Amino acid sequence: MSKVPADAATVMLLRPSSGGRMPCIEVLLLRRNRRSSFVPGYYVFPGGVVDPEDYEPGVERFIYGIDRGRAARMFPEMADSGKSLGAWVAGIRETFEEAGILIARKRDGTPLTLAAGGEQARFTAYREELRSGKIKFSQILEAEDLILAADTMHYYSRWITPEVMPQRYDVRFFVTRLPEGQTAASDGVELTAHSWLTPADALKDYEEGRIGMVLPQIATLEELSGFQTVEETISFAKNRLAPSTLTKILWTDGKAVEVMPDGSVFENRPPVYPPPGNKR
Repeated sequence: MSKVPADAATVMLLRPSSGGRMPCIEVLLLRRNRRSSFVPGYYVFPGGVVDPEDYEPGVERFIYGIDRGRAARMFPEMADSGKSLGAWVAGIRETFEEAGILIARKRDGTPLTLAAGGEQARFTAYREELRSGKIKFSQILEAEDLILAADTMHYYSRWITPEVMPQRYDVRFFVTRLPEGQTAASDGVELTAHSWLTPADALKDYEEGRIGMVLPQIATLEELSGFQTVEETISFAKNRLAPSTLTKILWTDGKAVEVMPDGSVFENRPPVYPPPGNKR
């Protein structure tokens, strides 16, 4: 029997590339700990599972740009309509935990830069306490009088882990610009390294075996490689009907191939799928 996928969110952080003659974008990729139970050592966008605290009563007072009603209309497939709002909160919270970037602004509208010495040290401590469960995300927002900048996050796509996987996720992908005055730093626990790469360079590193990625990242990067600027990418996200993708895993001659809904086949990829009958 197929495991029910957990609702999750991931955030594609973009910035303009400083190299090359032609304008292009860079996207943040984090390397998962090699001891992780899910895609160990692979490069991913920051993100994670939607927790109950992400959509608890009253959380909307910390969010600008989305409310429960609109979120429920955007994600009608979620069994709990109130949980839909948690996708935005989870994406922002996980990005802060994993990459040290907080997609938020001060309640008076001024940017949150995290660049000043005292502020940087304070939020570094918050991040560690949040990761270890000593503090709730809402407590940080309350203490610092912050509002989550959900208006800068744009729903891009939805990917559902294939049914054969022992760990499954129903992931909503968001795209946003890197907030000014903030820099990425992997948490050193779940994520052990990070890289800013152009989509084309990331795909080249994957094809040449320098980094591992799974299909949602690969397919998304292939699409992102067609954009030259952050503005162009975000405009595309705003105007598209975000697709939902559930692939299938087929086995041929003992090797797994992943099949897209349109019939496209991806093969000769790293062995991240369990063989038939494996109950791990």
